[in-house]
Amino acid sequence: MADASGDAKDIEKLYEYGERLNEAKDKSQNEDDYKNIIASATSTNIKARQLAAQLIPRFFKFFPGLSGTAVDAHIDLCEAEELGIRVQAIRGLPLFCKDTPEHIPKIVDILAQLLIAENVERDAVHKALLSLLRQDVKASLTALFKHIESVDEPIADDKPIADDNRERTLIFIRDKVFPIKSELLKPQEQMERHITDLIKKSLQDVTGAEFKMFMDFLKSLNIFGDKAPTERVQELIEIIESQADLDAPFDVSDGDHIDRLISCLYMALPFFLRGASSSKFINYLNKNIIPIFDKLPEERKVDLLKNLAECSPYATPQDSRNILPSVVQLLKKYMPARKTGEEMNFTYVECLLYTFHHLAHKAPNATNSLCGYKIVTGQPSDRLGEDFSEFYKDFTERLKCVEELAKATMKKLTQGMAQQNKTMATAISDEEKATIKTQKQNATTGLRTCNNILAMTQPLHSKSPSFIGDKKINLSWKEAVKTIAPSTNSTGVKRAGSTTNGSGNYANKRGRGGGGNQLVHRAFEGISHGGRGGGGQGRGWGRRGRGRGRGYR
Repeated sequence: MADASGDAKDIEKLYEYGERLNEAKDKSQNEDDYKNIIASATSTNIKARQLAAQLIPRFFKFFPGLSGTAVDAHIDLCEAEELGIRVQAIRGLPLFCKDTPEHIPKIVDILAQLLIAENVERDAVHKALLSLLRQDVKASLTALFKHIESVDEPIADDKPIADDNRERTLIFIRDKVFPIKSELLKPQEQMERHITDLIKKSLQDVTGAEFKMFMDFLKSLNIFGDKAPTERVQELIEIIESQADLDAPFDVSDGDHIDRLISCLYMALPFFLRGASSSKFINYLNKNIIPIFDKLPEERKVDLLKNLAECSPYATPQDSRNILPSVVQLLKKYMPARKTGEEMNFTYVECLLYTFHHLAHKAPNATNSLCGYKIVTGQPSDRLGEDFSEFYKDFTERLKCVEELAKATMKKLTQGMAQQNKTMATAISDEEKATIKTQKQNATTGLRTCNNILAMTQPLHSKSPSFIGDKKINLSWKEAVKTIAPSTNSTGVKRAGSTTNGSGNYANKRGRGGGGNQLVHRAFEGISHGGRGGGGQGRGWGRRGRGRGRGYR
């Protein structure tokens, strides 16, 4: 009974301190009352501490000399063993800043550290942070992003906590801040620029998934919207270039760099379409990647070639001229000569022919010395006085061989699809039907690949060919663009994905005709190999590392 009586007296005293402070016109004269309230934060009385969690922030602004002591006492309440005290203390944190906004950075920092809480406590942290974001979005975001930016390596015992806190901060920003950006980011242009700068600082050490999240958000900002000038779009490309480490030397054994490079190039494609420069990527590929293409991991080669094909329409004439020799050399490597027993990778050839056409369309006379063509532009680079007839003969023979292989494969694929239709009619189990459906999808993609190859080889037999530089060819791994009436909110053509999850990437080596044709076998077996690992979903967006070790794989 004595304890209960003492607890009641503690509560009664706290109410008295609060009432006197409430009634006092010059509250600074009641400093002792506020000190007593702060002291009650260490009371053994749970209700007294809960009441202190309400009163400390309420009168905080009147006692600037006690601000440090008051905040420290309140932080202790936020870490109390009792859930009720913690939740009450967390709810009171924004009140410290209501009339003293200079405390926002410190309070946001405290709340960010409390994001590791769960359930009702976490909800209280979220509400408190959102309250401060609405009060001063610039100061709050700046403090919040400090928990994401690269920092010195924490000591071993603290690293799991630091990483968990960083992860929770990212989740809060993604789930709570980004969705209400139009409400929070005001004045719009100024605050969109501020959050862009904060994101840039945070990109030194991110996983692929985190980078994609930030880029998706930046794309959604008005300053980078569809009406943004080219220099703004170029700013996004420069962010992607930095993440791809295009200024760093390339080490073929660095799988993380390979993954980042391919993923970032894929991410950059929509911005090339909007007028940003592809020069840095293309020059890096020409200097560092294509020369050691054979040494790349097999599963990444097709990703690289698909990305190269899709960015080739946006290459400048000078970049096209520079990279064409490397592309032609690679194309000849994968287009078998008639009399050799070479095998063919249909997807590689489709990618390289597409790339060749688009580059040659911008620098046509560069093909004279590479393929033996006779294209006249009136420039010294035409080199019309030199004899490149052997190059022309070799190139066209390879084209004929490719066409024969493509036609033979199309015949087998068509026959196989007819058989699959019969098998489907007698299939009983869902598993059988699903297998046959996959086989048919792979065969359909195989036919698209072969049709594209034939459409691109036929013009190249002429000694002065017309290169394809438009959207006439729809690459086999992309869905056909459907013609629909434009809607009022249309913002451009969205990049289509693969309907077969990259099943256009057939075997690494192909037999020529007969029972050895792996393209046909794979289509009939329904096995989907390879794919677009570096594509929109990102390949192996792994665990966050430190510094260069970002774990993109």
